[in-house]
Amino acid sequence: MTIRVIIVDDQAMVRAGFAALLSAQADIDVVGEAPDGRQGVQVSRSTHPDVVLMDVRMPEMDGLTAAREILDPPPGVVHRPKVLMLTTFDIDDYVYEALRAGASGFLLKDAPPADLIAAVRIVASGEALLAPSVTRRLIADFVQQRPAPRKDPALRLKGLTPRETEVLELIARGLSNQEIAGHLVLAEQTVKTHIGRVLAKLDLRDRAQAVIFAYEAGLVRPGDSA
Repeated sequence: MTIRVIIVDDQAMVRAGFAALLSAQADIDVVGEAPDGRQGVQVSRSTHPDVVLMDVRMPEMDGLTAAREILDPPPGVVHRPKVLMLTTFDIDDYVYEALRAGASGFLLKDAPPADLIAAVRIVASGEALLAPSVTRRLIADFVQQRPAPRKDPALRLKGLTPRETEVLELIARGLSNQEIAGHLVLAEQTVKTHIGRVLAKLDLRDRAQAVIFAYEAGLVRPGDSA
């Protein structure tokens, strides 16, 4: 299946470079681009992409605001693509808040081309781009330095079964579905079922939000080993 992508960045050269790279892949089709967040939202609504590559800092409307509008659309808009944030910094307030809002991950603009291609495929498949330990460490550090707790996160944890809580903790520690299955001696499909229930019960969009929620609820703490 072809992955439909739009690129939202205020630098024309960046958009052109990313478009050329991604369009050269047999399974990726760049269906639109925009120079700012406001136009990015419009292009997303008209082209129905699978993945939106969203720069963090742009004129007119920044990437965080645009990501929120795309991920939490008004009534009547049913299409919600995955959003992958692009940044020149490891992580900052904008990126962190975008992840809390439901973005599927972030990627540095100077990442190797192969990493960008892989990131688009990972996000399109429904996974969150949070596997690298450095990403988890950055999020953990950010939570510790700038706590922004959700409403009663620890209380919401009580709605999970012990097994679901265990699965959430392992997600936050960076384990893949296969690794969680091995750790808990479960079938991988069973793990997927548990993850689906965790996300539904906690009203979370994907693994990215799950990782942040687990830190904010105190289920895992900065410095905990995987």
